Amino acid sequence: MTHTVSDNSPWSKLIWIAAIAVLADQVTKAVVNHTIALYQTIVVIPGFFNLVHIRNPGGAFGFLSSQHPYLRIFFFLILSVVASGLVVYFYRQTPRNQPWLSTAFALIFGGAVGNLIDRFRLGKVIDFLDLYVGGWHWPAFNVADSCISIGMVIVLFHLLFRKWPQ
Repeated sequence: MTHTVSDNSPWSKLIWIAAIAVLADQVTKAVVNHTIALYQTIVVIPGFFNLVHIRNPGGAFGFLSSQHPYLRIFFFLILSVVASGLVVYFYRQTPRNQPWLSTAFALIFGGAVGNLIDRFRLGKVIDFLDLYVGGWHWPAFNVADSCISIGMVIVLFHLLFRKWPQ
């Protein structure tokens, strides 16, 4: 069975949501890259939110950031391909009557692609959103990370409170 992308195609939702996520991610990173100097901090809400310009060579929370660049690129390339394949598989298995779950998979896919583009272009990911409360500081992140996180929250909610597709 061949799938084409049309308004009625189950793939159109994945493609549109992922494309919007990638576009929003890449546009915001380009704006940060051109308007905020590397390592500069702009206080937006004192004591809570800053805009920063950081380049993260590792994964979440700086995972593998001190390893050789080729090891990082290889690891994250393999991880991205496997994760994207799983996301597409789960998206395909998701019944149409579960729109939140298919949206979650599309967000995760778009976020993974957004960060993968940075890894290929720069060898690092541009992070710029900096949240903190007092001494509690969340590592800087970006729109792609937000899409992945929101998608994962929806998937976890679905796993905990709804029936998983068979």
